[in-house]
Amino acid sequence: METSSTVSPTAQHKRAPRSRPGRLTFLGGVGTVTGSKFLVETEHARVLLDCGLFQGAAELRRRNRQPLPLVAADLHAVVLTHAHLDHCGYLPRLVRQGFHGPVFCTPDTARLAELVLRDSAHLQQEEAEHANQHGWSKHHPAHPLYDDQDVDLTLRLFEPVPTGVDTVIAESTVLRLHHAGHILGSAWAHLTLEDGHTVATSGDLGRPVHPLLRPPEPFTGADVLLVESTYGNRHHDLRGSRVRFADAVERALARGGTVLIPSFAVDRTEIVLHELAELRRSGRLPAGVPVYADSPMALAALQIYRDAVANGSPELRPKLTGTAALDPAPFTAARSTQESIAIRHSDVPSVIVSASGMATGGRVVHHLRGLLPGPRNTVLIVGFAALGTRARDLVNGTSTVKIFGGYVPVRAEVVSVPGFSAHADAGEILDWLGGAPPPSATYLVHGEPDGSSALRDRIDRELGWTAVVPRPGEQVLIT
Repeated sequence: METSSTVSPTAQHKRAPRSRPGRLTFLGGVGTVTGSKFLVETEHARVLLDCGLFQGAAELRRRNRQPLPLVAADLHAVVLTHAHLDHCGYLPRLVRQGFHGPVFCTPDTARLAELVLRDSAHLQQEEAEHANQHGWSKHHPAHPLYDDQDVDLTLRLFEPVPTGVDTVIAESTVLRLHHAGHILGSAWAHLTLEDGHTVATSGDLGRPVHPLLRPPEPFTGADVLLVESTYGNRHHDLRGSRVRFADAVERALARGGTVLIPSFAVDRTEIVLHELAELRRSGRLPAGVPVYADSPMALAALQIYRDAVANGSPELRPKLTGTAALDPAPFTAARSTQESIAIRHSDVPSVIVSASGMATGGRVVHHLRGLLPGPRNTVLIVGFAALGTRARDLVNGTSTVKIFGGYVPVRAEVVSVPGFSAHADAGEILDWLGGAPPPSATYLVHGEPDGSSALRDRIDRELGWTAVVPRPGEQVLIT
C-alpha cells in the first residue's frame, strides 16, 4: 500500500508546464444518480473519485458485473466523498479485481462505510441464496458481486484523513476534503494535480436546513468541477413536506392501518425518527402506536451518530448536546430476523422505518410484500427514488410491484415526501457555487437527464459558467 503524508494547508503547488494535461473519465454517475466513479489520470497518478454501485433499472445493475475499462491494480488511490452505497458500494468488487491501494476518506465515512459494505455483502449473499432456492434469478447459479472476505480485504485499505488539511495521496497529487453536510462524514473533495491544475467534486451535497449537521462548506474554486444534480430541477418545500408527512401518518392510523417508511439506513433513519418524535410530542402520533426501527445497519449507524454527538463533532449543529439528541422518542429496535418477522405478522397499527430507502433490498422488501395489498396501509417515500427502483415505481403510481419473482398488488396509499431529502435542491446548489471564481468547465453528474440538464441551464444562465452534461465513458482534458 502507498502511504500518505500531510502537508501544510498553505503549501504552494507550482505548475509544471512540461507535464501533459490530466484526463478525466466519467465511468459512472452520469445519466443516473447511482454508480458514481470518476477517474482522474496524470502522467504519474491514477485516482478514482468515488466507487459506487449502480442501482435501479436492470440495465444499470448489469453494469456492476461488467469490467471497468481500467486495470484495477494500476490505480494509485480511491477517494470516497461519503459512505452511501452508490458512492462506495463497488469498492469490494474493485478489490476483487486487483486494487490494493489506499482508500482516503474522513474518519466517520470509514466507520459508516464498514457498516454499508458489510450489509451490502450480506444482502447480496442472502439474495443469491434465496434466488437459488426459489429459482427466480436469470443466473444459474446466482452469485453475489462480492462476499464478506472481499469486504475484509477492502477495509484494510482505508486511510482516514481529516477535513481541511492537504494530504499527498499519490505522486504530486494532493487531496483536501471539506465538510459537505449530506451525512455524517460526508465531504466534497479538492485535488491538486502534478501540473498545478485542480479538480473538485461535490459528492452528494447536503442542505443548510439539515436538523443535525452544519451546512456544507462553500465551494472555493477549481479548474474543473463535478457537481451533483440529483434535484437539479427541484425545489424542496420542507414546511410543506412536514405537513404532508404528518397528514399521511394520521390518515393511515385513523384507518387502522400501518405506515411503512422505506429509509436509507445512514442519516435518513435518524431524520425520520426525529420527525416522528416531533409528531409524538405534539400528540399527532398517539403514545400507544408502536414505532419500529427495523434495520440492523440503521441501528448501528445511529450509534455512530450518537458517538459523534457525545464527542462534540464539529460537523454537528452546536445545539446538539448529549446522546439524548438522537433518542428523540421511544421506538422498538428490531435487530434479529425473528423480531422483523414478528413485526410483519402483527395486526396492530404501527409505524415501521426500514431499509433500504429505494426498496431495492433489505427487510423493507418483505414488509412491502405484506403491506402493499392492504388499502388501510400507507407507504411513505421520504428520499430520492431512482428510475427502475421499487420506490420510484410506487411514486409513479404503479398498480403492481415485482418482489421475489412474483407480482404484488398496490392497494396501499403511497405518499412521496421529497422535501425530506438530504440532497441540496437546485437553488441550494447555486448558493453553494455562487461565491467562487468560475471553473474552466463544470460537469453535471449524479443526476437523471432532466435534472442534470435543468441545472446546467441554470448555471449557464445565472452564473455564466461553462456547464456540460457529460456522456457515460466520456473523457475530457483537465485544463
